[in-house]
Amino acid sequence: MRQPNSMINRYRWYEIVGIYTGIAVFLTFVLAPFVEGFLVSLKPLSQLFSSPYRFWPENGSFEAYRTMWVSVPGFARYIFNSFFISGVATLVVLLLVVPAAYAFARFDFRGRGPLLGAFLAVNMFSGAVLLIPLFRLMRSFGVLNTYLAMIVPGAAFLIPTAIWLLRTYMMRIPRELEEAAYVDGAGYFYTFRRVVLPLAAPGIAVVAITTFIGAYAQQFIFALTFNSKTEYMPLPIGLFAYFGRQEVVWNELMAASFVGIAPALIVIFFLQRYLVSGLTAGAVK
Repeated sequence: MRQPNSMINRYRWYEIVGIYTGIAVFLTFVLAPFVEGFLVSLKPLSQLFSSPYRFWPENGSFEAYRTMWVSVPGFARYIFNSFFISGVATLVVLLLVVPAAYAFARFDFRGRGPLLGAFLAVNMFSGAVLLIPLFRLMRSFGVLNTYLAMIVPGAAFLIPTAIWLLRTYMMRIPRELEEAAYVDGAGYFYTFRRVVLPLAAPGIAVVAITTFIGAYAQQFIFALTFNSKTEYMPLPIGLFAYFGRQEVVWNELMAASFVGIAPALIVIFFLQRYLVSGLTAGAVK
């Protein structure tokens, strides 16, 4: 009788070497900018443009992480603004996307296909193309230089992708569970709240994480266009406003950038188990 391992371990040694070599090359290109940026934050300014180039810092320290809090006025406020804008945008997206994805997954209504196609077509347009119409719209509603001016466009651009992701997940939930609830006398809203939502929780977690990361990453263009007040600036605009108008202190800029992405990394770290379970759910029946 053939052993199970003989069916699984069918790669030759050179194929295994090729696979791991490809993974190593891929990770090198992905991680190299982050490693170089972190090392730059540890170097004194005198070593940044020295010749010959030194990859590893000599007498490196975390001094830039201390001085950048003093050098960048309102740095803590910028981090709070980025986290607040991303968090509220994620909440708005979830409130709209969860029922919409369920409707697209379960109900056959007129125009469902074209509407899904329109949602997908929205992702083909860059946010820069719609900046002028959005600016006029924000000005007409009187929300320029407010959090809403950055939250609403950010959420609008993230909703189509979120609907497609969550709709696909909800289509995997067996209809028989909902039909059994209907037979027992449950209504649509009760079934959605007590049967569908608990089963869709891993998929909702995936959508929430990807939406938060997307909202955190797309703040620059909307904040640069729709806001000019310092108290509402997110981190990318705050760093741009400080380091872009004078001499760039590269080690402090890199230190501020790594501190700025810390909230997103913390969110991913604590929610990664939900992300993994959501991505693998439905793979095995």
